[in-house]
Amino acid sequence: MSLLRRVAKSGVLCARPLTSWRREYSPPAGYDKPFYQCETANIDIAHKKGADLLHDPVYNKGLGFSSDERERLGLRGLLPPVVYSQQKQVRRMMQQYWDGPPHPTPASGVSDDQVRKWIDLAALKDRNEALYYKLLVDNFLEMAPVVYTPTVGWACANYHKIYHRPRGMFFAASDKGAMASMVYNWPEFHVDAIVITDGSRILGLGDLGLGGVNISIGKLDLYVAAAGFRPDRVLPCVIDVGTNNMRLRNDRNYLGLKQDRVEGEEFVELMDEVVTALMQRWPNAVLQFEDFSTQNAFNLLNRYRGHYNMFNDDIQGTAATALAGVYGAMRVLGTTTVAITEQTFVVCGAGSAGMGVVDFLCKAMQKQGLEEADAAARFYILDHEGLITEARAGLESNVMKFAQKTGKGLADGATLPQVVGHVKPTALVGLTGVGGIFTEEVLALMAAGTPRPIVFPLSNPTHKLECKADVAQRVCNGRAIFASGSPQPDVTFGDVKIASSQGNNMYVFPGVALGAHLLQTGQISDNMLMAAAEAVPDLLTEEDLEQNRVYPSLRKIRKISAHVAYKVMEQAVKDGHYSDNRTLFLYQTASEQRFRKYIEDMMYVPSYNECVYMPPGILE
Repeated sequence: MSLLRRVAKSGVLCARPLTSWRREYSPPAGYDKPFYQCETANIDIAHKKGADLLHDPVYNKGLGFSSDERERLGLRGLLPPVVYSQQKQVRRMMQQYWDGPPHPTPASGVSDDQVRKWIDLAALKDRNEALYYKLLVDNFLEMAPVVYTPTVGWACANYHKIYHRPRGMFFAASDKGAMASMVYNWPEFHVDAIVITDGSRILGLGDLGLGGVNISIGKLDLYVAAAGFRPDRVLPCVIDVGTNNMRLRNDRNYLGLKQDRVEGEEFVELMDEVVTALMQRWPNAVLQFEDFSTQNAFNLLNRYRGHYNMFNDDIQGTAATALAGVYGAMRVLGTTTVAITEQTFVVCGAGSAGMGVVDFLCKAMQKQGLEEADAAARFYILDHEGLITEARAGLESNVMKFAQKTGKGLADGATLPQVVGHVKPTALVGLTGVGGIFTEEVLALMAAGTPRPIVFPLSNPTHKLECKADVAQRVCNGRAIFASGSPQPDVTFGDVKIASSQGNNMYVFPGVALGAHLLQTGQISDNMLMAAAEAVPDLLTEEDLEQNRVYPSLRKIRKISAHVAYKVMEQAVKDGHYSDNRTLFLYQTASEQRFRKYIEDMMYVPSYNECVYMPPGILE
């Protein structure tokens, strides 16, 4: 059998041109060009594999690589699981050619201009990451709503329509048994931070399947810009276990598995496999879970938190951010953190984010001196059926703890106006994903019941906000202490400018991850998260407080992240959570000022450095 036939039969692509084979295979007479293509066997000779091949416009076929090609070329996991014929790729590109990018709906709170900016920045990131992150760091307040909330929600919902180039790793239910080898297709030897989602509960948009990968990408952009993680050492991931979103499954351009979501034990087995694979290859990485469904989010957090340096941002990050906002509100009121024990909370939303916030606020009250039962009694939780009391059947244990006792004048299922009017709470917190449920009636009852109502509509994206800032201030006569999940403009009431704070998790999670990574804490405990929440209000200025601002300006996000990281590391050392002895030694021997400088020095600064060549593998 000729050498050419042996190559064609084996399917192995050669790493050298066929000119060196001419003794065994002679090209046709008169053919004097280098013979790089096996024309008779229909084989392209590639000199690259993996990510390098995907970045080569000559040989890259994108979604056109077959399953066999993906396996032998190290592409498995670097592409969405679907395989497209060239004709299907042509049809998809022509559709984009004629239609352009999809327009956001008016209700989404995302404008066409924000979509244009997202597309422009994504294209820049593909060309020049250093310049991209330089822009993001220098213009963080302007660009954070574009690269993350709320515009990233549009990017997730339309991922299959705007997809051009893969970023991150794609694990699928069909990869079961192969994930431990797939992770070695990722080209970077070092990874410091990983964000993974299953796309089941993206922001307030629900099940977006494979499109959830954009939430991991956007989140890690904030790791780089806000906390100085190196962009080549972060890894966005999605695990595609199907989708129950029939709109996506019926869309011929959808890039994920078109099947019902894998649930139960099979889902847990898949998560065990992917988490084990990731942490075996990169055991020093911080692992963040993002936008999993409520039940799975709690189960996975409890399953892994004692074994890996991991956290769930929806549960723990949102909770720490909300607590930071409450402590900020205490500063606005001129009191101290102990005043949290005097607050009464009505919380709308009993999902993973809502119950995470409630549990964390309750722990903060206990830290400030209340008994657990007394602290739990200061919370009134409502879900889609109304007030949750002990009379409700089938409650999860994390909800039952906060179910109100019957006989307090409120029946199970009482409406929000009934609860607010009866309880006269000092704080109203929303994590429902249902826009507008803090009606003018509810806000008026809040204003009548407390001198300075704390109003925190924390749902994302913008159209899911429980109320808008201008409505809250108008109904409360400018007395509301306001913070929302998605950004809201400041409000001028009379002659006074009142700040509309944004309770964005980026105040907490970048600094928490940075501290946990530098000290190699092995786990991220509640005490470390509590320290992060207490750290954020430290940076409020007198001007901030005069304007009712409960969070410091995001313009100084790197300063915030460095301060949070320091407090997290300080708490970790107290609790004995550390394994990086060099960082520990510096913490123990250097002055606080010197150690804070060390944290800042360890943060990546996007700049152009002198570039030299070194063959791969030299330093591995």
